Amino acid sequence: MYLYDLARAAGPAPGARARQREVRPTVRPSVARIVEGMPELPAYVMNNRLDTLAANPLGRALYAPMYDDPTCRANVARFAFFNPAARRFYPDWERMARFAVGALRIEAGRNPYDREVSNLVGELSTRSDVFRVMWGSHDVHVFRQSTKRLNHPLVGHLELDQETMSLPDGSGLSVVVYSAPPGTATEDGLKLLAGWSATTGQEREEQSTSGPSTRQP
Repeated sequence: MYLYDLARAAGPAPGARARQREVRPTVRPSVARIVEGMPELPAYVMNNRLDTLAANPLGRALYAPMYDDPTCRANVARFAFFNPAARRFYPDWERMARFAVGALRIEAGRNPYDREVSNLVGELSTRSDVFRVMWGSHDVHVFRQSTKRLNHPLVGHLELDQETMSLPDGSGLSVVVYSAPPGTATEDGLKLLAGWSATTGQEREEQSTSGPSTRQP
C-alpha cells in the first residue's frame, strides 16, 4: 500500500546496507558560527527531513511553539501535523503542510534506504490522518518560499522575507534566514522578540549557574 512504500526500504535489498549506515550530516562549526553571528535575524540550519539542527536564539524564539513541544523533536513536519498550535502559528497552514509532505516525498525518493526518513513517514502516517491523506495523494508541493507569514503567540502577526541557502558540501543542509523590511510592524515585532529572547536566556543562565539553594527551611 502507498502508506508503507517506505516500509519496504526498512528491509534493504542486497547492496543497500552501506547506504543505510550512512553518517547523518552534522552542522559544521563554521556554519554554526554564521548562524550565531546574525543575532538580529532569526536563522537556523535544516536538513532534508525538516529537522532544525541548529538555531540562533532569535530563531528559537521565533519557533518557540515548536521548541516548547518535546514531541516535535525540533522537526517542522511533526510540529505541523501533531501540535494543534501549528494551525494558528501558520496562517497558510495547508500550504505549509503540503510543502512538508512534498519535501519528505522528494527525500524518500532521493534516499529510499534512509531509515530515518521511513521512520518519520511511518510515524506521521500513523499519528495523523491528515498527513496520511496528503501522502496518499502523491502530490508534490515543494516551493522556494520568499515570504513567511506567522502568527507568533507573543508578538502577533509577522510577515517575513525568507532566504534559503543550500550548503554546497553535499550534506543536504540549508541555512534559512528571516528578515523584515525596515520600518515595518514585523521589524518591530522581531525587536520585541529579540528582547524577550535575551531576557529569558539571561534568566536561564542565572538559574543554571546559581546552583541549588542552601537556605535552611
